[in-house]
Amino acid sequence: MDFKAAQARSRLYSNIRQYFSDRGYLEVETPTLSPDLIPEATIDNFGTQFINEFSGSREMYMIPSPEIFIKKLLARGSGSLFEISKCFRNCEQLGDIHNPEFTMLEYYTVDFDERDSIALTQDMIRSTALESCPDSVLADFEILSVREATRRYAGVDLDELQNPRDLRAAAEKLGLLVPGPEPWDDTFNRIFINFVETSISKDHPVCLVDYPRQIECLAKAEGNYRRRWELYINGTEIANCYLEETDAQTAQDYYRSEYQKLLALRSGNGKTIPDIDDSFCEVLGNLPKCSGVAIGLDRLLMVETGARDIDDVLLFPFSRML
Repeated sequence: MDFKAAQARSRLYSNIRQYFSDRGYLEVETPTLSPDLIPEATIDNFGTQFINEFSGSREMYMIPSPEIFIKKLLARGSGSLFEISKCFRNCEQLGDIHNPEFTMLEYYTVDFDERDSIALTQDMIRSTALESCPDSVLADFEILSVREATRRYAGVDLDELQNPRDLRAAAEKLGLLVPGPEPWDDTFNRIFINFVETSISKDHPVCLVDYPRQIECLAKAEGNYRRRWELYINGTEIANCYLEETDAQTAQDYYRSEYQKLLALRSGNGKTIPDIDDSFCEVLGNLPKCSGVAIGLDRLLMVETGARDIDDVLLFPFSRML
């Protein structure tokens, strides 16, 4: 076992904690077990059971992100905060950049929008970087809208393809197989994965902004797009950011829609269907204006140390335990 990666991780975490502490952020520690989750049809969850002879038993879930607890703190007036936490996602491939248990850095900045968080994230990565970090990781972010990227790398204009049939025709013209009618976002993902993600520069970080509105999430929508971005370094997705939704009714609509998708995808196949708590939408309605960023720290450590496989930065990778 090589402890160099563990030493590098320790230095990186220490640098990150110092960075946010110096700027007045509160570091918090929230549970990794929750009685309910935010419904996300694209994420499979780990379920377990709490058993108590006096209180009875109930299903519990390993969190895929600390978001559900952090937003409760924000709604109570915590101010800007951050957390380094263990997170869990089931049914994902074991590969170069995937491990079912991973470490997430999440930070929420009150009175920031998603564009403010781009500048903050670039400064944070530069300020906390390890000494051996390649120059390509520290280069200026290229900021590119998803619409621009799709036009550049796939030759299609999303504003002209808001109808699922039109987008399907564009995908088939690109040589993609679209098996029968499917939602707009599924067809978009086929185009995005095959033409955009594979073309993103590896010479410098690329920040893709303004994702299509049809990809439902808890980021504020504006026109055909949502105010969110994703950061790619060395061609690998490292971070995700939202201008957080603060309208309770919009959040309620999202909950209902996403939970129905979740039920349709998981019913009858043995996958975990987590409980949801509708009252969380009231929490979202009490959020201050804020922008939240989630960074996969295992992946950030990979690009800063030059590791090519996530197993190389983990002391006990899941694939080897199996």
